Amino acid sequence: MVKYGGNAMAGPSGGAGDPLLAEVSALWQAGEPVVLVHGGGPEIDAALAARAVTTTRVDGLRVTDAVTLEITEAVLCGTINKRIVRALLALGIPAAGISGADGRTLIARRASAASGVTLGFVGEITAVEPQLIEALLRAGFLPVVAPVAIAENAEHAYNVNADLAAGAIASALRADAFVLVTNIARVLRDVDDPNSGIARFTPEEALNFSKTEACRSSMKPKLAAAALAVRDGAAAAYICAAGTNAIARARAGDATTITR
Repeated sequence: MVKYGGNAMAGPSGGAGDPLLAEVSALWQAGEPVVLVHGGGPEIDAALAARAVTTTRVDGLRVTDAVTLEITEAVLCGTINKRIVRALLALGIPAAGISGADGRTLIARRASAASGVTLGFVGEITAVEPQLIEALLRAGFLPVVAPVAIAENAEHAYNVNADLAAGAIASALRADAFVLVTNIARVLRDVDDPNSGIARFTPEEALNFSKTEACRSSMKPKLAAAALAVRDGAAAAYICAAGTNAIARARAGDATTITR
């Protein structure tokens, strides 16, 4: 199970020559099943700016009105997801792109900011139904999943955090490894000290650290997602930097590792 963050993707995101997709391809060809969940924050920001839609964030979450949701869904499920699928197909991998809304894979309810501010169509994942992903794997396809969820009443979509979406899927699949590929090599104990990388957490330690001021910005949901995935079913999680052989390096210890 691999989560590829928007800030870590080779530009353009998930395109030809992307080292992570080359590694995913090699794993797949070696007989290792892989599910890929991607982000896309920078491209969503650019698409919103191109349409003069102002982005507002509260407690680190993007306030998502109907127009923002429409653009977000188009970028994630259309532009980025299909670009990654095409790149994998070009590498000879039978990739199939879906969103979390397909098959009710990710079910969510309206999320609330800690400050109480209304976030609009931002969702909190309440359930995972992994049958579609499992069916694709059994049929010989590599699932590429965009982090969009369906409302519990199925009346509309929700924008959900990609890290938490990937973690929820990893736990539901009881993944052997959940690898979060981002733009830093390890979780830092002190964000101002690049030498303060943390090698290992238990799920409880990771969750506790994710709630402290030392864990900042986008690392909070990444670490929480990794911790919850391992607590709820995945064997291990790794937070690592993008680059050549990122997954292999993470499994060899060049990462922050979360295990029970």
